[in-house]
Amino acid sequence: MTAIVLPEEFWQGVDQFNQQEFYACHDTLEALWIEAVEPQKRFYQGILQIAVGCYHLSNLNWRGAVVLLGEGIGRLSNYQPDYGGIDVSELLSQSVNLLEALQNVGSEQVADFLRQLEAAQSNGVVVVGGEGVSSFPKLERVDG
Repeated sequence: MTAIVLPEEFWQGVDQFNQQEFYACHDTLEALWIEAVEPQKRFYQGILQIAVGCYHLSNLNWRGAVVLLGEGIGRLSNYQPDYGGIDVSELLSQSVNLLEALQNVGSEQVADFLRQLEAAQSNGVVVVGGEGVSSFPKLERVDG
């Protein structure tokens, strides 16, 4: 099987995603997504949707976060365990944990949830709201 080589712009989007620059990541990956063909097109779209879900969460838009996280998770499920050098299984695990935590806290508690999430990220606390979420998802590279 031939290794999938993704363009340099994709890795710029990965860096933006991992630095929680979700709007910039959206712009970077959307440009790739528009020009892409399958199977990369769906892969980019799934990551884009998770990034936009995180962007919505950072703006206290609970519904947007839940919907987009769910869409992105669904789009990426067939790319496991890894694709193009990205550990898709790990991204999905982190994204599902975040989605379930958001669903459990509900829209009324989104501001408290985000505050706890940001505090957990800055001081390394492992659990947020009892849900086992300590950070936004990350795009991790696989060795290979």
